[in-house]
Amino acid sequence: MRARRSTLALICLATLGACAFAAPLAIAEPAPWGAGCMPTPEGAVRTSANCGAELSNGRAIAPAAAPAAVKRAIVAANQIDGRPYVWGGGHVSFLSRGYDCSGAVSYVLHAAGLLDQTMVSGQLAYWGEGGLGRWITVYANNEHVFMVIAGLRFDTREDPPGVNGPRWHRARVEPSGFAARHPTGL
Repeated sequence: MRARRSTLALICLATLGACAFAAPLAIAEPAPWGAGCMPTPEGAVRTSANCGAELSNGRAIAPAAAPAAVKRAIVAANQIDGRPYVWGGGHVSFLSRGYDCSGAVSYVLHAAGLLDQTMVSGQLAYWGEGGLGRWITVYANNEHVFMVIAGLRFDTREDPPGVNGPRWHRARVEPSGFAARHPTGL
């Protein structure tokens, strides 16, 4: 990924669901975590409609400017949000009473029209194109997988402690040790 110098740099504050303009600095494209921040004319106000998804009452709300596949991914993730963690859940079929990490990510990608068959985390480490996506980024290794859609993390890790299964999270996790992959064009 190549960094570039910007006269008016954009900083997306995904944890607050807001964006702000800042002084010039080097920024990398696309935005970290696949924040979904779209270019706007100089002086334009950043909102959830052109920056990233919002989280309201545990449900993600897609930015108005998001591509249709991103909106479908968010709707799908909302459908299984809160389901229990079930090891192997979502692998025999996309439909399951509960999901493990790769079953949940496979379900969301399939519903968005981006995946034809379920995959385990090690397979998802080689799926799609390498690097960060603008809207969707899948972080995978042989043991775990999670995804970031329009700046929000969808993950099965226990957070808060004692609560696991597919859930939306504002908090980021350290992605070292994970391959970052994204669907073509997103």
